[in-house]
Amino acid sequence: MNNTIITRRDFMKGAACAGMAATVGFPVELSLGDETVAKTKVVIIRDSTVLGGGGEIDSAVLSQMLDKGAAELFDRNDAASAWNRIFSPDDIVGVKSNKWPYLPTPPEMERAIRQRALKSGIHEDNISIDDRGVRENKIFKKATALINVRALKYHHWAGIGGCLKNYIMFVPRPEDYHDDSCADLGTIWKLPHIAGKTKLNILAMLTPLFHGIGPHHFDRKYVWEYKGIIVGTDPVAVDAVGLRIVEAKRMEHFGKYRPLAPPAHHIRFAETRHGVGTSDPDKIELIKLGWQDGVLI
Repeated sequence: MNNTIITRRDFMKGAACAGMAATVGFPVELSLGDETVAKTKVVIIRDSTVLGGGGEIDSAVLSQMLDKGAAELFDRNDAASAWNRIFSPDDIVGVKSNKWPYLPTPPEMERAIRQRALKSGIHEDNISIDDRGVRENKIFKKATALINVRALKYHHWAGIGGCLKNYIMFVPRPEDYHDDSCADLGTIWKLPHIAGKTKLNILAMLTPLFHGIGPHHFDRKYVWEYKGIIVGTDPVAVDAVGLRIVEAKRMEHFGKYRPLAPPAHHIRFAETRHGVGTSDPDKIELIKLGWQDGVLI
């Protein structure tokens, strides 16, 4: 798979990258004259063969995509060392999935994450995959490491359902976060049982849903085979990249700019209002791996 590194601000400002971060998962710093800008790494991985003719997922291809994304994100030469960077053998791991029936987290992805946790030396009794039951789940209650994985979709209350929105099940009353298009979802990431525990955010972009009408609406005409995943340590940056792709797809489909209703401003507010992550595209180092046709970003 070929690598393409997006450094738009570098070219626009005529500055050179100050070098790849020694430990990826921390921002890359670019020197722009007297200005130093921290960049957050996000990786898109796409493969044209990950879906079969009937939309079935090729588990082996998806696993390869996940491994290549992890190796790139954590600046490792091989996948095993990347996963060992994510997990420690004594970790207790909660994989926060999403079970929305029309577009759930792919079970193939869940299995791949579990396998990699096991290979990193974690005991099988210390791994749990859950969605709506995370608050009562004994593994999640004592988790030292969280993996956040879900499929991207249009959302009636938040504009899009992404990595930030996926943690709403960690609070006792999710409906309390629906005001103003879920503007304050970022506060969830500061809660004591959440803060600092998420090792990896994965946005499944195999068949995203880019439009809907009303709560829980699903129509296959608004789904397309993007055949990708987005990975990063920063949920805000991952969602910001996913949002840009959805906006580009909406422009392509509708033939004009048609804003999400409601707006997905919880992503921007997570950074500007709550100090959680990076939403500014000029502060995101975007790396694209693999199939580039129709990448939309």
